[in-house]
Amino acid sequence: MTDSTARHAEGATHGGGDSGGGHGGGTTAILAALVANVGIAIAKFIAFLVTGASSMLAEAIHSVADSGNQVLLLVGGKRAKREATPQHPFGFGRDRYVYSFIVAIVLFSVGGLFAIYEGVHKLQHPEELKSPAWAIGVLVIAIVLESFSLRTAMKETNEVRKPGESYWAFIRHARAPELPVVLLEDTAALTGLVLALLGVGLSTVTGNAVFDGLGTVAIGLLLVAVAAILAVETKSLLIGESATPEMQRRIVAAIGEGDEVQSVIHMRTQHLGPEELLVAAKIAVRSDDTAASVARAIDAAERRIRAAVPIARVIYLEPDIRRPDPVGDAVPAGGIAPPG
Repeated sequence: MTDSTARHAEGATHGGGDSGGGHGGGTTAILAALVANVGIAIAKFIAFLVTGASSMLAEAIHSVADSGNQVLLLVGGKRAKREATPQHPFGFGRDRYVYSFIVAIVLFSVGGLFAIYEGVHKLQHPEELKSPAWAIGVLVIAIVLESFSLRTAMKETNEVRKPGESYWAFIRHARAPELPVVLLEDTAALTGLVLALLGVGLSTVTGNAVFDGLGTVAIGLLLVAVAAILAVETKSLLIGESATPEMQRRIVAAIGEGDEVQSVIHMRTQHLGPEELLVAAKIAVRSDDTAASVARAIDAAERRIRAAVPIARVIYLEPDIRRPDPVGDAVPAGGIAPPG
């Protein structure tokens, strides 16, 4: 790696970008979800105190957990913007992944496990609902508010997801965690409200409080499932995911555009944060090139990489001479190195 490359790398390790994925949409979705959940939580607690419905208590705790989760996402986005330090030379971009993983833990424990416990308790000791109209009214209002929150998250997601890409594929492949988290939370919240409405409604019609308990258990199982999906996806980001195949292709193509670089021998990429990518590649240069010409070739290749993939902020390019039939060093067909 040349001195020029080192200077570029050191100067590019700051911060983690906006908490919403560079375009600010994630933050908009988080704030919309936070406002909706705080209001919904208050209404649900009031309805629980009036009716005694366990599904209302489970939903109230769910909304409190969601509100806390949105605060965690905002805090993670803020902390990710801190400047790099000697102890953390690549910055704090992954703080967003850490806080998203905490969200999964909160959703699993505070939301899911509590709802299951409360539902089982209600099944063992059923109690007649009081003033169920209160619960039904609050749930209908909550469905309207939660639908607004989900609509906002979907609108912001549509601005960044690829044409034709499903929401599930977006959640699986997105490198910025905020929008996938809000999408999953809002979808789970809306589904949970429908389950609570069914539980309270059936208990009211039949006079059997068991349906309220069953609805509460169903809400808990739903939250546990969503928390598990979040944990698995965020864990992958925490460990360190490579650039998408499309980005890798653009990087390899950018390196090879210059006449001074013969080919890419091998390449590794890793996300330091949602909008911060590390690129390390060994490139083949001519055996008769001077040190000065190699340095110019690397600098030019860096500029082309940043133009092709702007989030490639930390770049290390190592010049080498391509040898016949290298073992384990060649880039596979298609010009893309194995993910890493």
